[in-house]
Amino acid sequence: MEIILLERIEKLGGIGDVVNVKNGFARNYLLPNNKALRANDTNRKLFEANRGKIEADNAERRTDAETRAKDIDGKQIVLIRQASNTGQLYGSVSVRDIVDALAEDGVEGLGKSMVVLERPIKALGLVDVKVKLHPEVIVSVGVNVARSPDEAEMQKQGIDVIAAMFEEEQAEAVATALEPDSEDEFADATPPSERAVETSDDAADEEGDKD
Repeated sequence: MEIILLERIEKLGGIGDVVNVKNGFARNYLLPNNKALRANDTNRKLFEANRGKIEADNAERRTDAETRAKDIDGKQIVLIRQASNTGQLYGSVSVRDIVDALAEDGVEGLGKSMVVLERPIKALGLVDVKVKLHPEVIVSVGVNVARSPDEAEMQKQGIDVIAAMFEEEQAEAVATALEPDSEDEFADATPPSERAVETSDDAADEEGDKD
């Protein structure tokens, strides 16, 4: 379908561009959300008659978005989740989780469509997520997914908590392997010097018996 864009659409074009898109994309997204018009003669004339207002409204929205971006860009949110020892979450972090966490942190007015998340987050760690405040204003927020606030702080400092946990377990395993099975081993053990004396005494006794 041939359409006229009413705002900038990534990978398609800017305001006033006439482009071809798949029918489903136009009917299900662009047209019902007032992001485009069908490119027929009537709509072409309508667009040209209102181009100035459309561009002015877009510029105003872009300015508002740029103002908001200053408070949002680079913000970090922490999400505490249960996970296995390999770092895989029991569940996942969705767009709704991110929107809710940002709202709790004072970022109001974000819709789910504004958070660009290619796939749900399913592992511990730090993830940069894009937030589209306007077609021409995109910011990045950090999502810190951890099992506890302490682990979240470690990840914030650049520590791989899973690797650190593995190293700690390895160190504990080595320490355990080096420990004696029981305190009795040392208690019952005869020092080498005493064993030498005992051996000499036994040999002397044997010589005496022969005589």
